[in-house]
Amino acid sequence: MSLWRTKSIEDSIADSLEKGHSLKRTLGTWDLMIMGVAVAVGAGIFSVGAKAAGSYAGPSVTLAFLLAAFTCALAIMCYAEFASAVPVAGSAYTFTYATLGELLAWIIGWDLILEMLTAAAVIAKYWGIYLSTVFDLAGWNVPATITVLGLEVSWGAFVIVAIFTALLVLGTQLSARVASVFTIIKVAIVVFVIVVGAFFINPKNYTPFIPAEVPTTGGDDDVWMQSLFSFMTGAAPAQYGLFGLLAGASLVFFAFIGFDVVATSAEEVKNPQKTLPRGIFAGLAIVTVLYLGVSLVLTGMVPYTVLADDPDASLATAFVAVGAGWAAQVISIGILVGLTTVIMVLLLGLSRVLFAMSRDGLLPRWLSVTSDKRRTPARIQIISGAAVALIAGLTDVGVLEEMINIGTLSAFVLVSIAVVVLRKKRPDLPRAFKVPFSPVLPILSAVLCTWLMLNLTTLTWVRFAVWLVLGFIVYFAYGRRHSVLGIKQRADAKATLDAPTQATPVEAKPVD
Repeated sequence: MSLWRTKSIEDSIADSLEKGHSLKRTLGTWDLMIMGVAVAVGAGIFSVGAKAAGSYAGPSVTLAFLLAAFTCALAIMCYAEFASAVPVAGSAYTFTYATLGELLAWIIGWDLILEMLTAAAVIAKYWGIYLSTVFDLAGWNVPATITVLGLEVSWGAFVIVAIFTALLVLGTQLSARVASVFTIIKVAIVVFVIVVGAFFINPKNYTPFIPAEVPTTGGDDDVWMQSLFSFMTGAAPAQYGLFGLLAGASLVFFAFIGFDVVATSAEEVKNPQKTLPRGIFAGLAIVTVLYLGVSLVLTGMVPYTVLADDPDASLATAFVAVGAGWAAQVISIGILVGLTTVIMVLLLGLSRVLFAMSRDGLLPRWLSVTSDKRRTPARIQIISGAAVALIAGLTDVGVLEEMINIGTLSAFVLVSIAVVVLRKKRPDLPRAFKVPFSPVLPILSAVLCTWLMLNLTTLTWVRFAVWLVLGFIVYFAYGRRHSVLGIKQRADAKATLDAPTQATPVEAKPVD
């Protein structure tokens, strides 16, 4: 059977109603908006901007955030159009299956697993680290790790993943309520930090807004740490300048990942045709305003060179430099609260992508069984939580950070292309939201996302290639043979071949 077989929109919607493999619609616009803010506003708002300003863009990191937000907005428009037309779990995987075929759908589903699994593990690990920091601020000496059977285990990561896995098994709406409380608290902390920091702004620190380009020390020798674009073109790695600004945009894009995770909950949304676009765009608007506020305060408080000199630069670095070290304590608490909800939403997204893929037979079907009462995919949620906890608790997740970006961006590229394809294939399909100026904006979205991918390191691309190879092995060894769509097509083809051939009536000849 063809690797490019597509699953019809009607079949996808029908599958979402299958007894024992369906989810309950409980989420509204507020829940989706909170979910978007919850997953995007985490530790990154306190750290990624400082790293991008110090190492890449200087004060123009604000423009880097705007470029990243614009790119994300274009991609999210494509997600919103798809989600309003195909309100089914699986996000980019489901959308790709309906337009570009099973093989590409598998690849994008495999990429989404990479994005959400690594992101959840990375965030859970850092949650445990920052929990220890908060304990230290309170004067309690609580170690971040414990030794179990000779292994160093980050116990905090295990605890937080276990708590949210249990909440998600109990129900998506309950988890959304818990997330709402934490999200309101962390947004209040971010606003407080912005307001306080504004009193320490020195306008001279914004000059030069785009620092002159300088070569990266030792960059030519470290091929693996070059961007793929620099490696392919032979350009010497550089900091600052226009290319530094673009590299900074690739880095801060990490701050906007997660809105695609919101789309994975489409099957659990009430009135998804209208609710999904509203919730996603409202969340993106809030997050963009918060990030711009933090970046303006950060680069206005201290010269970007101060951030460049600190290998672990963060918003706390700026406050300490201006003599407001007390704010570092508030920021530590803000980071801990911020990371909490990020973990929950990522665990939700990971399980919903796996749920959609297993319901289609590309992964074992028994994984997609939902409970009769709560209609949550308890099996796959528990397995997802266990995998995240083991990776976060037992490994050094720092090497996985850029893998999150490349997984997200690859999904954005395919969804942007798929919108154009679906417009051509199914112009009759009802759409509550349409990307304006199509196909120009979807194509622009794909181009910008591809450019951001090219600015990731060559080592990240090599790891990504290894992950894809593993994905192809799993697909051809299991997924292709067990695909529900493939089995149905083979059965239809066999029935056609086995059907008795209708004999053509022969006109009777008169007897002489």
